[in-house]
Amino acid sequence: MPCPGPQAHTTIAQMIKLFAGLGNPGPDYAATRHNAGFWWIDALARELKTTLLPERSHQALLARTTVHGQSVWLLQPQTFMNHSGQSVASLARFFKLQPEEILVVHDELDIAPGQVKLKRGGGHAGHNGLRDIHGQLGSPDYWRLRIGIGHPGVRSEVINWVLKKPSPEQRALIEDSIAHSLRAWPALLVGEMDKASLLIHTTRPPRPKPARPVPD
Repeated sequence: MPCPGPQAHTTIAQMIKLFAGLGNPGPDYAATRHNAGFWWIDALARELKTTLLPERSHQALLARTTVHGQSVWLLQPQTFMNHSGQSVASLARFFKLQPEEILVVHDELDIAPGQVKLKRGGGHAGHNGLRDIHGQLGSPDYWRLRIGIGHPGVRSEVINWVLKKPSPEQRALIEDSIAHSLRAWPALLVGEMDKASLLIHTTRPPRPKPARPVPD
């Protein structure tokens, strides 16, 4: 398994030990915007060469791997979005994880497709998955990776928007942003949050446009 080199100045307590991606279970939701957090966790699992498997005790798909002798968990709650906190808090309590050791990856309406933002703490901004995690953990002080999916422009359309597939163009932008933010996983794993933030928030070159056909 690839892993970052040793960091003499990093304390183990600062590591992100639980990566929890939010979404809804089942094939009907797999390609919808609300499942962007699942997409990110799937990509990280490929990077770490690990496999998510059903774990009934935490109502989740779960992978456990080891970095620098410390356990790291990848989690996809199978409780449906509005009850994500049950799964996240169950695993956190069982393994005695602190909020600052948890990164929740989720879709974000207020960020355009192609952009990702890293932050710690704050409100849930109406996101029901975060709302439940707040309540179940009893703290908002976990880290969040916010994957932009854009806003439909009308509040009444938000539910339909998040539960529909993005256009091919938007899906490509979201996939690009996931690949871009994954560059930060070694820093996240060893608790170098300033470095991770810099990597995630640094603007990358735009995806090149296809060449126009040359007329005969």
